[in-house]
Amino acid sequence: MSPRVLIAEDEAAIADSVAYALRGEGFAVDTVQDGESALAAARADGYDVLLLDLMLPGVSGIEVCRRLRTESAIPIVMLTARTAEVDRVVGLDVGADDYVVKPFSMPELISRVRAILRRRELDLAEPTVLRVGALALDPVRHSATVNGEPVRLTPSEFKLLGLLARHPERVFSRRELMQHLWQSSYVGDQRAGDAHIVNLRRKIGRDRLVTVRGFGYKLVAV
Repeated sequence: MSPRVLIAEDEAAIADSVAYALRGEGFAVDTVQDGESALAAARADGYDVLLLDLMLPGVSGIEVCRRLRTESAIPIVMLTARTAEVDRVVGLDVGADDYVVKPFSMPELISRVRAILRRRELDLAEPTVLRVGALALDPVRHSATVNGEPVRLTPSEFKLLGLLARHPERVFSRRELMQHLWQSSYVGDQRAGDAHIVNLRRKIGRDRLVTVRGFGYKLVAV
């Protein structure tokens, strides 16, 4: 069965060209042009990937992403003409899995979509719950607990903690963490990830997320 992609893009020329390219690669594609339609379609039709424009009429792409993340794990790629780093960070913080800036090349976009689908398959093939000491992380349900008590994490915090939990005791540099978060070799200011580390320590316990001076951070069993 062909992977199903929903494109939420109000510029018809862009939506049509992306849909044409994806169909040529064997994807099944539908398009919508506003935020409300994107929400309704994503909730109803079981798509494998959502390509979501940041600046949609009505409900913005950011708000669409925020709402879907409270109820769905559908992979989301943000499409936008904005290049400011803050917009990229906001998109990722509300739960986007990747971020592509217009104008983009079709081969690059298709490669990003395929990479997200591969990662999703790997996530589903992993053990249902990742456990590091008293910390338990469920990648499928996007839930976390410490000593059985639920911990509320932002999508970016969950993504970073997932990487650390898959490799307990391994030290990750700031750059590696930001590359994982942004799915890009360009990470801007590597210190931007420090805020996520501070918040994670507050939520899961400082002694679980250890600083290795001069190198980075690691998750340990406590």
